[in-house]
Amino acid sequence: MPASQTFTLLLHKQRHRDKRHLLLLTLGVAVAFVFSLSAGDVWLWPSQWSGEAAQLFVWQLRLPRALAVMLVGASLAVAGAVMQSLFENPLAEPGLLGVANGAGVALVLTVLLGNGLLPVAFMSLSAIAGALVMTFLLLSFARRKRLTNARLLLVGVALGIVCSAVMTWAVYFSSSLDLRQLMYWMMGGFGGVDWRQKWLVLALLPVLLWLCCQGKALNFMALGEVQARQLGLSLHLWRNLLVLAIGWLVGVSVALAGVIGFVGLVIPHMLRLSGLTNQRYLLPGCALAGAGVLLAADVVARITLLSAELPIGVVTATLGAPLFIWLLTRVKSLR
Repeated sequence: MPASQTFTLLLHKQRHRDKRHLLLLTLGVAVAFVFSLSAGDVWLWPSQWSGEAAQLFVWQLRLPRALAVMLVGASLAVAGAVMQSLFENPLAEPGLLGVANGAGVALVLTVLLGNGLLPVAFMSLSAIAGALVMTFLLLSFARRKRLTNARLLLVGVALGIVCSAVMTWAVYFSSSLDLRQLMYWMMGGFGGVDWRQKWLVLALLPVLLWLCCQGKALNFMALGEVQARQLGLSLHLWRNLLVLAIGWLVGVSVALAGVIGFVGLVIPHMLRLSGLTNQRYLLPGCALAGAGVLLAADVVARITLLSAELPIGVVTATLGAPLFIWLLTRVKSLR
């Protein structure tokens, strides 16, 4: 068989395998979504969703929360995958590189300076601005200082620690009850999400869909600067567009649910290990897997304690930290 036919056959098999992965992930998200609507202090299975109790628990309380969880999980996972490609760093992730903490600092300072009187829309925009500033700062370090992967990771961690310290100082010296409640919320959680936050949820959707469709551009960027330019890709323009998209997704996610770590790190790696390497399939796969995993983590956060709720950031950190340590020992390109 000629080499060209062999390559075409292998490419066809790879695409078929990638599509099968996406189908399985879609089924997994559907199961997790149904389970999320059913789980809680009062369990209501699909056969009971037409009753009076379901009108309150399922359609008014759990449905908006489940939709928010899905979109935030998808956004963080896709943002992590794009950051790993953009920074050429296998351990890049919004939480580890301090992007989420940058959004958190902007949000806390806005509440502190505004005495809790500013509208929610303004606070959400401040979180987006904080995420964008941190992402552009990291990208500038990576490009101008020629930092190695390990040094860039350390810079991101250091910036995240500085942001955490700023938030802690702000809470310590503040007498504002809103700020203290906000600090608990910054641990990650969807407890206050209802239909009133639908505009924040909808703000994620167009950028998320756009980013999931940019696999071709990311595949070109992975070839290197020279080849990408030869293929007609404006690297400066695309880097700025991708940074803006990442900052938007992370900022809105933080405004909606606080800082939730490790989703953007673990999900892309797990999918790559399963064979999804083409960005055109990896990005939609990350969106589906991120939505499903965060739905499962949210259910765990809701049902672990009686009449109480764990911060979802605690659940994801508990599950993600061991995997992060394992990845640190496995990734050979971190030098």
